[in-house]
Amino acid sequence: MGEVNCEGRTSREVNAEIKRQVHEGENPIVVRNPAARHNLCVAILQPVNVQIEGSVGYYCAGLIDGATVEVAGSAGWGLAESMMNGLVEVHGSAGNGAAAAIRGGTVVIHGDAAARLGISMKGGTVIVTGNCGYMAGFMAQKGTLIVCGDAGEAFGDSMYETLCYVGGKVRSLGTDAVIEELSPKEAGALDALLAQHLDSGERSKLPAGIDFKKVAAGRKLWNFDKREWKTWQEAL
Repeated sequence: MGEVNCEGRTSREVNAEIKRQVHEGENPIVVRNPAARHNLCVAILQPVNVQIEGSVGYYCAGLIDGATVEVAGSAGWGLAESMMNGLVEVHGSAGNGAAAAIRGGTVVIHGDAAARLGISMKGGTVIVTGNCGYMAGFMAQKGTLIVCGDAGEAFGDSMYETLCYVGGKVRSLGTDAVIEELSPKEAGALDALLAQHLDSGERSKLPAGIDFKKVAAGRKLWNFDKREWKTWQEAL
C-alpha cells in the first residue's frame, strides 16, 4: 500500500508522487491531508485505487482512464471531467459541472450535485443520491444520468441519446426533454444499478426504481426542420 501526504506540497508535487507510486506498483494509494487542493489525481491512466482522506478542490480525477478514485469528503467543480473509464466516488457533495464530458466509467456522488451535472457526457454512468442543480444533462449525448432526489431547472436541455432518471421532482424540463414511461425491465435494471453502488442504508431511503421518472430527448432537435424553428430558437 502506498501513501502520499499532501501537507507542504503543491498539487503538481502530489500528483507526481502519486504517479511515481503507481509506476512502482503500489495499490491502493492513500492520499492524506488534501486540504481541498485543486487538480488532484488528474490523468491517471492505470487501474489503481486511490483513496483521498478529505475534501478536494476543483477538477479532481479529471482525464482518468481506468483508475478508481474515492474521496472521503466533498469535491469542488469539474469532478471527473472528461473521464474515459474508471470509478470516481465522492462521499459528500460536488460542485458545478461534475462528470462533464465523461466518455465512460461511473461517477457516484453520495450527496448533492450543483449546476450542470453531466453536461455533454458522451457515455458512462452518473449517480447522485441527493439533488442536483440547474441544466443537468445539457447537451448530453450518451450514457445514463441518475438523480435520486430532486432536479433543478432546464433538466436534460438539448439532449441526444442520454437516458435520465429522477427519483424526486423535476423543477422544469429543458428544451426537447420529455418524460417517458418507465418499463418494468428498465425499473429492474435501475434497482440493480443502485444496489451495486449504494449500501443498503442509502438504498432504503430512496424510491424504488419503478417510482423514478424517465427523461429522454423528444428528438425534435435531432434534425433541423423549419417548421420547428421556434423550438430551435429556444435552444440557442
